[in-house]
Amino acid sequence: MAELQSSLLQEIKEQGDLVRKLKAAKEANEKIQEEVSKLLALKAQLNTEDAAPQKFTLKTPKGTRDYNSQQTTIRNNVLQRITTIFKKHGAECIDTPVFELKEVLTGKYGEDSKLIYDLKDQGGEILSLRYDLTVPLARYLAMNKINTLKRYHIAKVYRRDNPAMTRGRYREFYQCDFDIAGQYDPMIPDAECLKVVTEILDVLDIGKYILKVNHRRLLDGMFEACGVPADQFRSTCSTIDKLDKLPWEEVRTEMINEKGVTPEAADKIGEYVRLNGSTELADKLLEDARLSKSKSAVEGLGGIKLLLHYCELMGIKDKILFDLSLARGLDYYTGVIYEAVLTQPIKIGNEEQTIGSIAGGGRYDNLVGMFDSKNKQVPCVGVSIGVERIFSVLEAKLAAGDISVRTTDIDVYVASAQKNFLDERMKICAELWNAGIKTEQSYKKNPKMLNQLQHCEENGIPFAVVLGESELKRGVVKIRNITTRAEEEVSRENLVEELQTRIEKLGLKEMNGPVA
Repeated sequence: MAELQSSLLQEIKEQGDLVRKLKAAKEANEKIQEEVSKLLALKAQLNTEDAAPQKFTLKTPKGTRDYNSQQTTIRNNVLQRITTIFKKHGAECIDTPVFELKEVLTGKYGEDSKLIYDLKDQGGEILSLRYDLTVPLARYLAMNKINTLKRYHIAKVYRRDNPAMTRGRYREFYQCDFDIAGQYDPMIPDAECLKVVTEILDVLDIGKYILKVNHRRLLDGMFEACGVPADQFRSTCSTIDKLDKLPWEEVRTEMINEKGVTPEAADKIGEYVRLNGSTELADKLLEDARLSKSKSAVEGLGGIKLLLHYCELMGIKDKILFDLSLARGLDYYTGVIYEAVLTQPIKIGNEEQTIGSIAGGGRYDNLVGMFDSKNKQVPCVGVSIGVERIFSVLEAKLAAGDISVRTTDIDVYVASAQKNFLDERMKICAELWNAGIKTEQSYKKNPKMLNQLQHCEENGIPFAVVLGESELKRGVVKIRNITTRAEEEVSRENLVEELQTRIEKLGLKEMNGPVA
């Protein structure tokens, strides 16, 4: 046995040396992974039954986190409000697998494709964790031959990104998507997506915001008019997309040194991406000497004007900013694009931070066709709410004491002022549960009255049913209002009806979630 283990250890050492040599020589990643797999297989053969327990650090993987009950309550409250608005606009809910065939995801995200999490070969299928919820939707539509759908989807997605935890950027995070698929007249569903975003941000009330809009056709026309070759449009667009994080000079340098754009073309682009406004700006650009000669730019500007008109009809034009710096680097966008940003920094800890984009989306008319054998197109437009960043804002407010959170929905606590009342407490709890009243009690046979009332105060439970020997002999119990500390005797027979009436009168719309 010892000889076998010694031989295995030698094989592991030799295989490890081989892997290190391949990495040092910068061999192909596929070749390195193949040898790494062999190394792991050898290590798995080691008999570790008699080995001492290995010490390891208890932590969550990089870019992920745990959520305590208060944080989870905030998240559930936000998701519930968002879902209510999605449903108000007629969206149906669907779900897709957390992983897809790698070929489904490949080539859909431009430069961001390097952030896709690849999984180990599982029975001959090469799989990857989903990067977003949009590409899985396109695969779903094509696979099921669906031509029209208004859907919402709330689920976790995965990106092998450099996380910034305090700013709500993770490797595992939720997306909340709303999409409209189907052949419709221009900008009508697009405008409704913007309306959905404003309703969500208004009801969440996390701060002042602006919705930036632009058009991919306008960007292509702008690149064309400035002298950028067509095969460089997408890579140039990905660089422009960094303007919300980097100053123009750094973006210009990247365009020239890394993307091959000439300095003259970059300077012309710089003149445009500094512009923002409304319908007046679109009219002005239609008269621009360079842009007016580009069919693509004219088409994009016409679309922007129509979108702004519909936004005015919906009463949200004052929240919309036509901004030529908005690019959104994902390859699949074909038409209007938009992004919601908070206009004021949020105090997180002891410092103020800019949160950045809290919603984004656009039109992607060609994505479904990529999955269809006959290239049948299903035009789509949608928006994704950046809930992780919204969560980080609300958690910062919670830490600062600006909001309070109830982590349970309990309305009634059954308490006893004397010993040996467990049987009666259990009877009343069962009666209230059967009536649908959210109820709890102490798990001790003879709890102290002070501890029971303190539990109610700490957990925001509005009412306590207090049992006492003399009251029960008279066929009554006391209902205590925890906030006012007022107590009132009610008939034991009418307890359920009395509690239901009092709970209804509370009218606590924010009983479970952020409150002012």
